[in-house]
Amino acid sequence: MLNRLGLIAGNGTYPIEVAMGARRRGIEVVAVAHQDETLTELPALVDEITWIKVGEIQKLLDVLKAAGIKTAAMAGGVSRTRLRDSFAPDARAVAMLVRLGRTSDDAVLRGLAGEIEQEGIEVIDPVYLIDQALAEPGRMAGPEPTSAQLKDLALAFDVSRALGRFDIGQAVAVRDGVVAAIEAVEGTDATLRRAAAVQGKRVVVAKAAKPGQDLRFDRPAIGPRTIELLHEIDAAVIGIEAGTTMILERGRTLALADSREVTVFGYA
Repeated sequence: MLNRLGLIAGNGTYPIEVAMGARRRGIEVVAVAHQDETLTELPALVDEITWIKVGEIQKLLDVLKAAGIKTAAMAGGVSRTRLRDSFAPDARAVAMLVRLGRTSDDAVLRGLAGEIEQEGIEVIDPVYLIDQALAEPGRMAGPEPTSAQLKDLALAFDVSRALGRFDIGQAVAVRDGVVAAIEAVEGTDATLRRAAAVQGKRVVVAKAAKPGQDLRFDRPAIGPRTIELLHEIDAAVIGIEAGTTMILERGRTLALADSREVTVFGYA
């Protein structure tokens, strides 16, 4: 039975929800948080916390080993645009990046997990700590999708899965059978704004895991900010993979989708 967890915290509310879930289960949490990325609410929810710069892998490992951590979880991402200002790779990080030969999100996260496991620390998927975290099949909020919107959603998922092996991104936007935008390095928010700019209102969005994606540390998610953005661009539907995609702040997210008339649909 897990009684102590090392939490490697990135940005967003995912680390917050993991910490809260661990606390409810009586699990002690030793967190390593990233400066200018991790939310400042986290310290109040964990037993110990150390702040590091992005890229200080040796310091991260030293903290976990000093605390006697045997099980760790990674939760939350790191903004690629902010890396230009805050990336401070130490010698271990540089050696890892040279060995990997590429800096895609998937490669770097797998590399970091490998560095942690080399120290005898198991890296787990923490999603089970969050109650009702994963999407279920069918409409979960908002208006019932039309048959045309469901066809657009199927196309968006087909495109996402076909391109996913190239580690391009997790979101695809479609309207009236036309692909409006595919997520690349700019991130989901910029992708959706671009889709609305070129294709107009009422786009349908799919957010999906890439084939072979390691869900222990790289799981697609939506939350209140996602719904607010979809409302801002007057998008019609967001489809998320049932059983795979997380709904962060679930109650708030789905209530907001209802009030904004944005359909949230679990795609199976």
